[in-house]
Parts: sequence; structure tokens; C-alpha cells
Amino acid sequence: MLTIGLSPAFMPPDDSRAVFGKKTLTYMESDMAKYVSDMVAIPGILPDLPREVLKSIMKNLDGLVLQGGTDISPGVYNEAGIENNRWPGDKYRDEVELRILDIAFELKLPVLGICRGFQLINVYLGGSLYQDLETQISPKVEHRNAEKYDRIHHSISFKKDSLLYSLYDKESLEVNTVHHQGVKDLGKGLIKEATCPEAKIIEAFKLDSTNHFVYGVQWHPEFFHTINDKLSSHQPLTDFFIKKVKEYRNENN
Repeated sequence: MLTIGLSPAFMPPDDSRAVFGKKTLTYMESDMAKYVSDMVAIPGILPDLPREVLKSIMKNLDGLVLQGGTDISPGVYNEAGIENNRWPGDKYRDEVELRILDIAFELKLPVLGICRGFQLINVYLGGSLYQDLETQISPKVEHRNAEKYDRIHHSISFKKDSLLYSLYDKESLEVNTVHHQGVKDLGKGLIKEATCPEAKIIEAFKLDSTNHFVYGVQWHPEFFHTINDKLSSHQPLTDFFIKKVKEYRNENN
């Protein structure tokens, strides 16, 4: 069975919690756990550990999924926080995930970045982010709604030379959208794969490499089931990621 690592999300100590109130909690979102297990893979969460320990664990993985979650701290991409630092991000999580991603690049693990994970890949490769789309570019299409959450959606478009076109045999998809930040300057070595046509916001990219599969999407394939009658299926892209994970396993065992 395949083993796919999941980047961690954290809850800081909180005295109002009845259990583990003094402790930091490390977790994965439940839909994400099911999404990875549906790949016929064991989802293994990667905690905050020293680099050498993480590397020894990750040598036994077949792939890595960077899950969504809190904002990335603007200091990570050398910017000051806008709006009186209204969106400071999660510097602690940034440091842990960047350590994990660095090891994944060293090992050439197949990587799928989702939402925050998509943004993290961009930052890791020297790119920058819009700290708040509404404040900085005022997109015509709604990209995040706290109340509706994973029930809003919009179209994305891409060209015929993209991986997405080769998988779907068309030039547009309908995807969910749960983000208020987005890619501003694209990181080194990344190729734009898709955009939201109304806002020109980058929605997918891939690493320009023939021997290391790294792909990022701004949407959440693990939330597909919520409004699956309104969305394009996530399965072609997910299946391609599984294919790359299996190839990696065969080459490294």
C-alpha cells in the first residue's frame, strides 16, 4: 500500500479546551484524510520534528500532500503585513512546512499542494502572495465566503499545452474556492497552468522539471463531495498524482 505524507496543521495551547488545553495539537482535516485514503494510500501526518528525523521518516514515503489551512506569514516572502498586519499568518507552521518541503525537494518526492500548500510551494521557490485579494486587487469573482465556505465555486481556464488540458481534454473547469490570499509573483521554476479568467488570479501551476513532479492547485479537491454536482471532477488530476506516486515508489524500491 502507498504511504503519502500530509503536512501538519496546528492548534496552539488553549486553556478553554477541556482536553490538552496546555498542549499544541497537530492535526489533519478529516476530508483530507479520506481524500488520501481514497487513493488507496495511508495518510501519514508529519509532525514538528528535527530535520534529520523528518528526513528519515520521509525516505519511507511515496508522496507528499500539503494540506490547506491558515495564512502564510508575509515575512516569509519578505513583505510587511498590510492593513496593520491584519493577516499575520502562522509563522510556526510556515517554518515546519518549509522544512518538510525542503526535504521533499531533496528526495524528489511527488508533491501535490492544495490551497495553502499551493501558496507554500510558490513562497518556497521565491514567489510572493497577495495578502488579501479583496484589498489588493478587488476581483470580480468571489473567492472566499466564510459562511458558505466550500459551497462557492468559479471557473478556471487553461491552454492546450497544459497538463490539465491533457487530462480533461477541454480548456476550462469549475472548481471550489476557499481562499482570500493568492499567488502574486510566481516562484522560480514554476509554470502557470490555470487562471481564474475574470480576475487573472493563478489557480494552478507545475514545476518545470522532467524528474520531479510538483503540482499546486488553489482549489480543494478533497471538498469536491460538498457540491459535486456543480464542480468538474477532481479525479483525473488525482489519478495522475497517484500515477506519479507509484512511479516514484517503483523507482526507489
